[in-house]
Amino acid sequence: MNKVKYKRIILKISGEALAGNEEFGLDGPTLDTIAREVKEVADLGVEIAIVVGGGNIWRGVKGSAEKGIERANADYMGMLATSINALALQGAFEKLDLDTRVQSAIEMRQIAEPYIRRRAIRHLEKKRIVIFAAGTGNPYFSTDTTAALRAAEMEAEVILMAKKVDGVFTADPNKDPNAKKFDHLSYIDVLNNGLKVMDSTAVSLCMDNDIKIIVFNLTQKGNIYKAITGEQIGTIIGG
Repeated sequence: MNKVKYKRIILKISGEALAGNEEFGLDGPTLDTIAREVKEVADLGVEIAIVVGGGNIWRGVKGSAEKGIERANADYMGMLATSINALALQGAFEKLDLDTRVQSAIEMRQIAEPYIRRRAIRHLEKKRIVIFAAGTGNPYFSTDTTAALRAAEMEAEVILMAKKVDGVFTADPNKDPNAKKFDHLSYIDVLNNGLKVMDSTAVSLCMDNDIKIIVFNLTQKGNIYKAITGEQIGTIIGG
């Protein structure tokens, strides 16, 4: 553990990341790649908890706006989507012999444990990977907020925000070639400038609990390892 900077982490993976280059659904090679990246870090003895989104299957806000579904129901549908992704990740991890538990904020006893804070911490202490599904279990709260909440509850030292870009930019780098990347930001910078890193509720929760956030590119091999060992990648918020 002497080269590891963080002992316990929350890894936030968006649903869109699990779709790979597709617009919808799950991409098998992407799941396998993420599993190998996580195993590389788990082998160092790092305690890993994962919060997974569901945007590759269903987005609550978009669904309520475009399809006329009442917002709370649309959000619950999104929570079910995160559960599908959590089981997919569990399967990919277990193929690599990583001991994994899925905990759901909505009770689904046949497929996942209920979320119990002390049990989750005990799993982490036993070096099991814990995947948190179904968000907070409440509508109107994003999985970004779930990541911040679980990080506080698990006493994690950092949230690794896995994206498809190299960090936080002044504009969308895929649309604006002049967009500049930030190496470091304060929580207040993110809130005052309306930077689309995570929603304001999540940023405020991280600020109140002094939880560092590292925004990095998941598609670049070895980035999780680099973040865990203290190498400068992406954008660091807070800390």
